[in-house]
Amino acid sequence: MPGRPAASRRTVLRGVALTSVAGLGLTACGAPEERPAPPTGPVELGAESEIAPGSTKLFRDHNIVVSRGADDSFTAYSTVCTHASCAIGKLEGTKLICPCHGSEFDATTGKVLREPAVAPLTPLSVDVRNGTIVAGPQA
Repeated sequence: MPGRPAASRRTVLRGVALTSVAGLGLTACGAPEERPAPPTGPVELGAESEIAPGSTKLFRDHNIVVSRGADDSFTAYSTVCTHASCAIGKLEGTKLICPCHGSEFDATTGKVLREPAVAPLTPLSVDVRNGTIVAGPQA
């Protein structure tokens, strides 16, 4: 066809490379189809005896972490990361580690230990009812 030059091999390859890189970028930073959510009401988590004084337990199915102080007091936080709303599924001692971008949080205080998150975890109310730990949104 006269008047329309053919694309060079270099132009075609550059277009393919840029399309691939753009696709990877969108996949890495795109919003997941279904975002985890903190509890919307009280949730029964398990027996009080499951958490020894001075320890912490992650309840992945409910996106909640509960810590029990040496004085038998309980604290609870949502484990939905405040940076990109990813479910935090890794607990090392009292440190929560987000798999999406590496944010780290103190499970006993909710404070950020490592960015990119800058906001602390959302605190939840926690109570023990008839030996069962119950946690949910703060009133």
